[in-house]
This record gives sequence, structure tokens and C-alpha cells, in this order.
Amino acid sequence: MTALAEHARVAIAFEVRRVLDVVGQDNDPGAAILAERTLEVPYVKGYDPEWDFDLSNWGLIAARSNGRRVGGAVIAFNTPGITMLDGRSDLAVLWDIRVAPEVRGEGVGSALFRAVEKWATARGCRQLKVETQNVNLPACRFYQRQGCVLGGIRRFAYPEFPQEVQLLWYKDL
Repeated sequence: MTALAEHARVAIAFEVRRVLDVVGQDNDPGAAILAERTLEVPYVKGYDPEWDFDLSNWGLIAARSNGRRVGGAVIAFNTPGITMLDGRSDLAVLWDIRVAPEVRGEGVGSALFRAVEKWATARGCRQLKVETQNVNLPACRFYQRQGCVLGGIRRFAYPEFPQEVQLLWYKDL
């Protein structure tokens, strides 16, 4: 976890051109329909997650090409106080995954996701959880391709961004 600063230098920003409108009840994600809608005015979304936690049980996986970091993933595991872990010791959360814009679509993200699964399985995890938002359509499609299923919807999870809906994806390991 000492390389978080290097990890954070990989760009995480993406252009929001389309969003997923959630049709259905939040308490029944299996019955929800995610309807794609094109925005009239696209925008760039960028953020960096917080690292102000006890990271002693967390993992950091780096993707490199020709010695240069082109991506990485941070995994949360077995950390009291992290609500995303639901108090479970058999759950890992993919806290952050990023791929440099110039290599997106080349399989780096899929390789990182497989490494995350392996890391979590080696620690006895039976499930992987991932959070994203309805404004990150590429991420939603990516998680679906990795075999994740939508297991949670929270419409008002981000008070500072009331138009964004939190989507929680799960994959059994």
C-alpha cells in the first residue's frame, strides 16, 4: 500500500455521454431495468477515493507496460468500520480500479479484475463487491462482462451529486 501515490497518478477521469436511468424499485435490484439515456451535454467526471483508513488488510495490484504503470486496483478486506464490507470477513470490496486512458479497451482492466478475484479468493473471500454510479456506463458494462450482477441500488447515496445513483455489483468467487 506504500505505492498509493503512484497508483493515484493513473488518470481515473472519464467522459459521461450516456447514463443509466434506474426503472423499478430500489429494494429489488433483480427486477430493476437500467435504461440507457444519452445526455444532451456530456461532461468529464473525475474523482479520487479516500484512503484515510487502516489499510493493513488491503491490497494494491499494479498493471505495468514497458515499466510504466498503466493501471491498478485497490481491494478492501477485513477492515472494521468500512461499511461497504457489511461486517463480513468473507467479502472483499474492489475499492478502486483504474486504467490509463491510452490503454483502455486493451484488456488491462480484465487482467486487473482477475487478479483481484485471485487476491480475494486467497484470503478466503466468497464474494466480491463493487460500487459504481449510473453515470459510469463503461464501468457498469465492464462489471457485467466480468460476471458481476447488480445487487443493490441507492438513489440518494451521494448528497453532493443528487442526480447520481449508487449501483452495487457482486460476484461470487
